[in-house]
Amino acid sequence: MISRLNLGNFIKLAPATIAGLKAVAEGVKQGSIPSELAELINLRVSQINGCGFCLQMHLKEAAKLGMDESLLLLLPVWRETAVFNDREKAALALAEAITGISQSPVSDQVFLDAQRHFDDTELAHLVSAAVAINGFNRIALTYLFSIPTNA
Repeated sequence: MISRLNLGNFIKLAPATIAGLKAVAEGVKQGSIPSELAELINLRVSQINGCGFCLQMHLKEAAKLGMDESLLLLLPVWRETAVFNDREKAALALAEAITGISQSPVSDQVFLDAQRHFDDTELAHLVSAAVAINGFNRIALTYLFSIPTNA
């Protein structure tokens, strides 16, 4: 196994980076989208990225907010259920598109659907939420795991 810096060391070595990401996340918290919607984005993006560390942390936050358990359980299949409202679906579609932006850009359809459900300020906070959690996921996934060298 290779030796990696742990997340705590990363935070000590790059405090301004972590502070910047935390500032983006705090801006989302103080912004115009409900905390529950921000947590849905955090959870869904962390699921897509396979970040168990962030997923566990945001499940705890969702529980503190008293979020409906059926939303949390059905999040991986949000498109196939009637549990999510149109605003939540538009936000999740946008967050997924931002997360997969290296494969394809955010489509006009996804963006227009988000614009139908959110004003410009809310849209800016939705994008910021997806950007922040993607950043945290990538740092956690890079620094928290060791990969066997013979893999």
